[in-house]
Amino acid sequence: MSLLSILKGRRGVSGFGYASTAAEVTEGLDLRGKTFLVTGMNSGLGLETVRVLGLRGATVLALARTKDKAAEALRSVSATGEPFACELSEPSAVRSAVEAVRASGAKIDAMILNAGIMALPERTVKHGHELQFLTNHVGHFLLVTGLLDRLTDRGRVVVLSSDAHRGAPSQGILFDDLSFAKGYSPWRAYGQSKLANLLFARHLAKRLAGTEQTANAVHPGVIATNLGRHMSVIGAFYSVADSLFLKNVGEGAATQCYVATHPSLAAVSGEYFADCNVKRSSRNGADLAMAERLWSVTEEIVRAL
Repeated sequence: MSLLSILKGRRGVSGFGYASTAAEVTEGLDLRGKTFLVTGMNSGLGLETVRVLGLRGATVLALARTKDKAAEALRSVSATGEPFACELSEPSAVRSAVEAVRASGAKIDAMILNAGIMALPERTVKHGHELQFLTNHVGHFLLVTGLLDRLTDRGRVVVLSSDAHRGAPSQGILFDDLSFAKGYSPWRAYGQSKLANLLFARHLAKRLAGTEQTANAVHPGVIATNLGRHMSVIGAFYSVADSLFLKNVGEGAATQCYVATHPSLAAVSGEYFADCNVKRSSRNGADLAMAERLWSVTEEIVRAL
């Protein structure tokens, strides 16, 4: 039996596993009357997430870099929703998106923070911050904190992290050099941004304690999407491994759809999921003191932007 067949056949305590799809994990759910906010929804995992939520009757607040891209993506999968522009690396654009979503009057049953950029080959700084950290973490922080009071009483926040968080610097978040001015590595910088996503979910869950609202982080698996478009080595890897170990978008979107919708997770918060099951993160990914410090530092960054 091949390693791939073993992986695809493996299921966890949830009843789902490596090869489960977004359609499978939401099968039988009636999401009519529920509203989901999804970032980066115009391609890849985001588009599949919107497609499946739409199949189950949900309304989608669709956030992409432009309103036209969001609208076209909704049409392409016949999903019901409203498009919004949200360029996560531009604080003014995120704030505008927050105001537009608020003006819509929508109450949000779950926010799925799916958007991100990966492993930029050269150090790129915008507004004084390394672009992956700014986009993947700070942009989403600004969005969520601006809309937290629009979350329903049992609302959920689902943050797309990655097992790449294990590739962050050994000490975790580089608070003394967040933008890697002292030496840049594409994967260490990406890993730091994914660690920040995980720590954001951990600390948000702590802040939501005492309510029925939840926050969790997910690892989607390794998927051949345009996320890796900046790295030629990624393209070479995909060409060899696509039929072997990479998940397709249906499988890749499964965990975030599961965590955002499944009734069994109504009271689960502050966890890290992979293959639709709770997974142990790195030591840094479970460091609640680091998570609290990151929250405070990010608040300072947002105030200055």
